[in-house]
Amino acid sequence: MLKILKYSFYDLMRSRWSYVYFAFYLLLGVVLLFLNNDLSKAVITLMNVIIVLVPLIGTIFGVMYYYNSKEFTELLLAQPLKRSSIFLGQYLGVALSLSMSLILGLGLPFVCYGLFESSAIWDFSLLLITGTFLTLIFTALAFNIAMSNENKIKGFGYAILLWLFLAVIYDGLFLMTLIMFEDYPLDKLSLIGTMLNPIDLSRTLILLKLDISALLGYTGAVFKQFFGTSFGLIVSFVTLIIWVVLPVLRIVYKSKKKDF
Repeated sequence: MLKILKYSFYDLMRSRWSYVYFAFYLLLGVVLLFLNNDLSKAVITLMNVIIVLVPLIGTIFGVMYYYNSKEFTELLLAQPLKRSSIFLGQYLGVALSLSMSLILGLGLPFVCYGLFESSAIWDFSLLLITGTFLTLIFTALAFNIAMSNENKIKGFGYAILLWLFLAVIYDGLFLMTLIMFEDYPLDKLSLIGTMLNPIDLSRTLILLKLDISALLGYTGAVFKQFFGTSFGLIVSFVTLIIWVVLPVLRIVYKSKKKDF
């Protein structure tokens, strides 16, 4: 698996799209950090970009890499290699290369700006951690979709639909539910609904870390009471880890059952 991971990683790092992805975050980090006096505003802007863009890039790259490397995958399957090792190696190669582009693209301006001496280091670190989690999650979901659909058009369509649902539609449905049942105690429902969407969970963690939960009203107070505690933070990261583990386990299961 390590050899396949290494090959996939270097293959993607040689791709021009990886450099474009890296350069975008590098430019964005430089502009926001060096041209903005308020670091919290810079982190919020980065959050709004990362929360939407990272899942989209992870989804597209995951589906695209799977379909483009299908012939090479079939060649590997003819060798005495475990199926799960082949697909896990490819998945980790894609996810780690995207994560590295994100971390280096935003981390270099971070280092040059000298935020290590500022309290904003924790906000920025949480931003990178949640961005990495989102990359791992949506790349794994993209591999699952691609492995379940031989047709490329269907695979890309379902992948984009998944991203659109979790990034946009889910929030609308969730808000409508809260409005319709506003007369009922919805504290637990709000917490559960947030944890069922990794994008919402990541956004909530960052907003609470920036201590601007007051802008979220009553819901923000509920989130602050739970996610703002050490226990809530642990539960949140455990939930994100589960969001990574479950799709990865399905990749392993699907690789053993899939007929090529």
